[in-house]
Amino acid sequence: MDTQQQDPGPHPDVTRAVAVLKAAADPTRFTILWALTQGERPVGQLAELTGAHVAAVSQHLARLRTAGLVTSRREGTRIYYRAAGEHVRALLEDAFLTARALEESGASEAAPESAEAGAKAPAKARTAKAAGSARTRKAAVRTSSGAVRPATGA
Repeated sequence: MDTQQQDPGPHPDVTRAVAVLKAAADPTRFTILWALTQGERPVGQLAELTGAHVAAVSQHLARLRTAGLVTSRREGTRIYYRAAGEHVRALLEDAFLTARALEESGASEAAPESAEAGAKAPAKARTAKAAGSARTRKAAVRTSSGAVRPATGA
């Protein structure tokens, strides 16, 4: 008889949490999610906001929907998307706050970045300073590059 125990692998909650983080871990998807925490939007508006093609945004939305981060409704021929709940906004704000804490501690300078996110990461870390408390709900603003981020100050 084999007396060795088999590793059951990660707990299902861990697997689910990792899937959620992976879905949000793309600059375009993160921007889409942030915009959807501000309100419902059609694909075309999200494409304009991100500067991506409608087809690419639709693929990003499919990934976010699979992860349970967005929901949609149909009105005639248009489909409107929205964040799946306040927990999505909290996740994004926590990411901003974590980036801020890492930047302030100097840890973010040592952290490796993907080539895709590398150019945008410093700006995201700076916007984290404006994010405030993870539980404070502030309006978003659009930067000159068209990215959406939390509004600054009172």
